Parts: sequence; structure tokens; C-alpha cells
Amino acid sequence: MRASLRAKIVQVCDKKIAAKGDNVGVSFYAFFANKNDDPELLMEAAEWWIKTHCLDHFEKAVKIKAMVLAGD
Repeated sequence: MRASLRAKIVQVCDKKIAAKGDNVGVSFYAFFANKNDDPELLMEAAEWWIKTHCLDHFEKAVKIKAMVLAGD
């Protein structure tokens, strides 16, 4: 996964955790605007989330952040 996407995921997770606590969930759509302005990046996130890690639609933000920081 490219570094810019990893940084965006960590940023969004941090923001959601700060606002709603450690129990907040996210989907990979949380890292994108409501319009599909970068389909390649969206597919990169989707592949990491769905194909590589077989994650559920919603996962805990703390889990996703930890995975990204660990380089998974």
C-alpha cells in the first residue's frame, strides 16, 4: 500500500478515535470523499481490506490503525 494511503488511514482513524473513542468502527470507504475521484486508490484500499486481510465491512479503527502502522 502506498505511503500516502497509509498516512490517510492513520489520520482518519486518529480523528474518529478522538471523536468517538476506542470502540469506533470504520470501513475502507471512510478514507475517501463521497465521490469516486481516485478509483485506483479506492481499489488499492479495497484490495488491502477485502482480499489481503479478509476484514469485515466495519472494523475497529484502533485495529486498522495498528495494522497499518505495523506494515500489514
